[in-house]
Amino acid sequence: MSNSQRPVAVVTGSTRGIGKACAQALAQAGFNVAINGRDSEEGRARQQAMVAELQQFGIEAMAIPGDVADLDRQPAMLEAVIARWGRLDCVVNNAGTAAKQRGDLLEVTPENYNYCQDVNTRAMFFFSQRAAQIMLQQGQIGEQHRSIINITSCSAYSLSISRGEYCVSKAAASMVTQLFALRLAEEGIGVYEIRPGIIETDMTSGVKPKYDQLISGGLVPMKRWGQPADIATAVDALAGGKLPFTVGQIIDIDGGLTKSHF
Repeated sequence: MSNSQRPVAVVTGSTRGIGKACAQALAQAGFNVAINGRDSEEGRARQQAMVAELQQFGIEAMAIPGDVADLDRQPAMLEAVIARWGRLDCVVNNAGTAAKQRGDLLEVTPENYNYCQDVNTRAMFFFSQRAAQIMLQQGQIGEQHRSIINITSCSAYSLSISRGEYCVSKAAASMVTQLFALRLAEEGIGVYEIRPGIIETDMTSGVKPKYDQLISGGLVPMKRWGQPADIATAVDALAGGKLPFTVGQIIDIDGGLTKSHF
């Protein structure tokens, strides 16, 4: 084990979209970054490509493959980071899933409900728990801020009855954030929630024509898609301790989507 002089960040679900942008921003900010994705041939290839890309910023990077919803895999993922760098300063809980299928709220199955809960809420809860234990054990290193940053969704607040199980899981993830924020406040560990709105990624590519029309029609007051970089900018600020006197801060990055207006 080498004790890294650089701060260390873990970003779950970081081979594409929002997670990839967050990993890039943290690398540019001088963090060593552990990226995460599925433990499959394709997933590992994506992660290795990301490791090579991030190292171009002059930092070190590593891959910690595994499904964060598999709680038995979580300890080994974080232990690999500590074994490599000897510290943990920032966790971005970005890994998440959409509803398996959209449909009538009255026809949601327990299987699909549990699927959203397992990935979007349960995984975040226990990954945060383990990360917090590590951060408390190591203490603050120098002036480096310690943080847990949870990426939820505007659906933690706004209703979408065609994917109710997703909304419930994101609302629950919001509560996970608040609970850990209060528990860790006196320890100097910041816990924050970012709620993205409609973000242009490969996950939303299938509905782009629909939302292009809705956005231009005023659904989003700023009249543009959000970009992964919009989320990453906020993650960079939070990981850097730029909001020091806040506990459980919720940041809506949605172009005004959830503002009540008429």
